[in-house]
Amino acid sequence: MDHLETGRYGEALAERFFRGKGWLILGQNIRVRGGELDLVAMDGPELVVVEVRTRSIGKVLPAEETVGPRKLKALVRSGRIYVEKCRWIGPWRIDFLGINLDAEGFPHFSHLPDITAGRIRS
Repeated sequence: MDHLETGRYGEALAERFFRGKGWLILGQNIRVRGGELDLVAMDGPELVVVEVRTRSIGKVLPAEETVGPRKLKALVRSGRIYVEKCRWIGPWRIDFLGINLDAEGFPHFSHLPDITAGRIRS
């Protein structure tokens, strides 16, 4: 699988992962001014923006170690734009879902909720 195929596969896995947790998926690959949101969903009464990273075995860093401060800042900015555009007035957060594919292509999930530690609450 090339990079784009791996990413698309990971996003499909992410949708199934969160649907399995009972989340309502609102959209995927949502473009906002200056960025894109991989997945937007409802976890009960809370809107969640999810950054999805998929890595194949053999990559230097596992998926969960690939979001640095610049990406986090961009996620917060894009999330705020989305929330304002939708006129969402409830709580929202940013989660991370790392998907590491083993040699057989089997996914191993690492879900990190609220990666901004509550600093963006509405």
